[in-house]
Amino acid sequence: MSVANISLSKWHKVAGIGLVCGLALAGCDRSDKEDTTEQAELTEQETVDAENSVAPAISCDDPMVQDRLKSALKNTLSQQAQSLAANYANDAEISLANGVVSEKTNGVVIDVQNAAILQQANENGMTTCQASVSMTLPSEDLYQASQVQAANNQPSLQSRLAQDNIRINNNMLVDDAFTYIVGTQGGQVRTRIAGQPALITVVADVMAGSVFKTAMDEQRAQRAAERRATQNNDTTQTAPIRQPRTVTPVEPIRPTEPTPPPTINKPAESQNSSTANTQAAAAEPSKPATPKAVPKDETIDMVIIEDNSATY
Repeated sequence: MSVANISLSKWHKVAGIGLVCGLALAGCDRSDKEDTTEQAELTEQETVDAENSVAPAISCDDPMVQDRLKSALKNTLSQQAQSLAANYANDAEISLANGVVSEKTNGVVIDVQNAAILQQANENGMTTCQASVSMTLPSEDLYQASQVQAANNQPSLQSRLAQDNIRINNNMLVDDAFTYIVGTQGGQVRTRIAGQPALITVVADVMAGSVFKTAMDEQRAQRAAERRATQNNDTTQTAPIRQPRTVTPVEPIRPTEPTPPPTINKPAESQNSSTANTQAAAAEPSKPATPKAVPKDETIDMVIIEDNSATY
């Protein structure tokens, strides 16, 4: 082989090796660019997903939040009151009318004031809020519940409220540090009560006690009416049947007539003269008898006195 051919062959080999290396370098550079592009796209997608997962924060005093909070308070209050009333009824072995507890809790007026942020929104967009929540109860329910508490030797309502930092103004109970959580999930506003507020527990106990007291009073009245009815029935069955009594008219008492003077039987010849003398004596007033003069003659042994009525 000539020197020219040998040189050409070496050049082809060098050129082939350079071409192969160039192609390899081009392929590596393209691969690096594609990897960088894919990583950039993935990072951008993760950022978009993260932004979508964080819900916007909701204001604590938003009107919709206030409405949702009041509904949550009403439902929680009704559930706790029904549970407590059922416990009272079971202990006393009485039954409660259906829906009576719900009627009581529906009469409670709930209000929310001075809402403020207690803790900023977290990564899920949930904000912790604090507000002044008041519950106004009927005065009758407060009075009946206090009677039940006194009968069961339970602490008074005032002492329980003071222990739980709850103010009372007439028949309004106020918790100035009521905590709740608000946010959005699935595009909807969510409101949740934080923990177990003492305000709800106290008001639920008052409602349950009032329902229980009303049921006890109704049962006592019913039992008393049944006893009276039973006593009336027993009296009607055992009482003797009385016949009407015939009243006989009473004749008036006649005045007593004066007793006539006794009649003295006299001889027939002197009857007329005696009758005349009697009539004359009755006509004239009686006069004292005048003694007849007697002659003072000691020689006379016997004195004869004239008497027409005498018999010789």
